[in-house]
Amino acid sequence: MQRFLPNETAHVAFGEALGHALDGHGQVHLEGELGAGKTTLTRGILRAYGHEGAVKSPTYTLVEPYMLGGRCLYHFDLYRLGDPEELEFMGARDMLGEDGLSLIEWPSRGAGWLPRADLVVHLALEDEGRHVTFEGLSPHGQAVIAALHATRQDKEIDA
Repeated sequence: MQRFLPNETAHVAFGEALGHALDGHGQVHLEGELGAGKTTLTRGILRAYGHEGAVKSPTYTLVEPYMLGGRCLYHFDLYRLGDPEELEFMGARDMLGEDGLSLIEWPSRGAGWLPRADLVVHLALEDEGRHVTFEGLSPHGQAVIAALHATRQDKEIDA
């Protein structure tokens, strides 16, 4: 499935819709070059669970935990990860459990160690907006895509 997000407002709104569709759990791999909007999308996802503050990419700390609405959400940025084994030393295995939602920027840096993604989201710059392509790799990921597709059709019908 693909979508074009013409501006930051649309980008955050899409993230919020994605957050609702994820229902607070799963592994989401966020791919794209620097500046593609991975953290902006994460901000929208976190808004779906009530977060209203700023969202910064945890480039140096590798992970930023959020406890929102009784749910555990983890925002990983693996850009500066030297070796995937570092994730073991920081206790990431517990954070990447089935009970929470993990949003992982630069997942290729954790290849061979990270659990399989439920959903892969690829963001690319396109003019002043972003082109988003996503792929469901599990039944949960496929259900998320179906929910997003249904939401979009409902909005188009209402328009």
